[in-house]
Amino acid sequence: MTPVGKGPRRQKSFSRFHSSNDLDRLSSMSSGSTNEPMVLEPLPKFSEVPANKRTDLFLKKLNQCQMIFDFAQPSTATTSTGHSDAKTTMIEQRNLKEKALVDMLEYVATTKGAITDAIYPDVVMMFSKNLFRTIPPPIYREEGYDPEDDEPTLEAAWPHLQLIYEFFLRCVESPDFNVQEAKKYIDQRFILQLLELFDSEDPRERDFLKTTLHRLYGKFLHLRAFIRKSINHIFLQFIYETERFNGIAELLEILGSIINGFALPLKEEHKAFLTRVLLPLHKPRPITTYHPQLAYCVVQFLEKDPTLTKTVVDGILRYWPKVNSIKEVMFLNEIEEILDITDNIQFPKIMVPVFHKIAQCIASSHFQVAERALYIFNNEFIMSLVHENAQVIMPMMFEPLYEHSKEHWNRTIHNLVYSALRTFMGMDPSLFEQCTYQYNNEKK
Repeated sequence: MTPVGKGPRRQKSFSRFHSSNDLDRLSSMSSGSTNEPMVLEPLPKFSEVPANKRTDLFLKKLNQCQMIFDFAQPSTATTSTGHSDAKTTMIEQRNLKEKALVDMLEYVATTKGAITDAIYPDVVMMFSKNLFRTIPPPIYREEGYDPEDDEPTLEAAWPHLQLIYEFFLRCVESPDFNVQEAKKYIDQRFILQLLELFDSEDPRERDFLKTTLHRLYGKFLHLRAFIRKSINHIFLQFIYETERFNGIAELLEILGSIINGFALPLKEEHKAFLTRVLLPLHKPRPITTYHPQLAYCVVQFLEKDPTLTKTVVDGILRYWPKVNSIKEVMFLNEIEEILDITDNIQFPKIMVPVFHKIAQCIASSHFQVAERALYIFNNEFIMSLVHENAQVIMPMMFEPLYEHSKEHWNRTIHNLVYSALRTFMGMDPSLFEQCTYQYNNEKK
């Protein structure tokens, strides 16, 4: 199965939005760009030139930083045009570029009016040339590799790339940043290329991408719907085609913040995203790599609109793992989070299927699943809801609790079972006696 962004299928769909002349289009708008072979020369710091010369110096530094280094070839420097200079070592040239980046970072952070309209095309071009690249094939294709447990492949050029990300973020977050000017260059094509980078195996890069995309979402109101739609496309491709994309957790973190800002009442578009995308994300095998972020998004929806509780619970139970104890524990965590924000109006609608599943988990042969299910009975808020509906829930829970109290081999399970039985007995002693009597009769 071809991972997102690696095979012919992804390239074909991507080509609808990207032409081979995208960078050329930006180059023609960039006053500091050049197609001539370039060798870097030392430039003065901003503090060393008059204020009226600083924009020109900024453009020269941005032009220098379009020089691309091949970290697999340590002996030479290679420009974006493929030029190789035999007299200048890569380290010297790279140091000049990094000094330029550091100086620009400091200049933007400390100087009011540093960002002028003239620099936007060069800033976007420099960012694009350095970062919009082909992500290497994922290492988890190799036999025996487990993306959940094994160390990720780190980007060799990261210290270099980090400066690019920091500079771009500093520009976007600057009070001088002009969205009206910037949106001429930061468009839908730019967003799609940025999303492609989320498949990077380096978690440091994905973390910077998360912050960058979140800032752009906040600034560029006209791109918000497109960003949500594009993320949905990645999720759907991940769910139904590939089950391989490194940045699912980071994209869900962004969406968690977006969902938190949804206005009420929720739009049908947002409800459809919950049912068609978020709930099916419980299905893929790599769910352990992004489940906490997924559960957070789900809970955010229910805090916005409690009437969606039954829809969500039915969806989670539909995708409940059958033979994976680790995933079962994760699903139980999510169920407890949902019950913890469920009111006494929604609770009766979900209590039968939920506590039927909890009863199954208590009866599980895997002690960690049984233990996690029993811990739910230590939650005071959930037990207050159970108390109000004891006539329905206690008969469902009595058999697995009573049998484990006699047969289970694990001491912790024994203690938790006895604690739960005592709680039920205290809720309604007569109902508890009825359940005991019925259980004994059935066994006879």
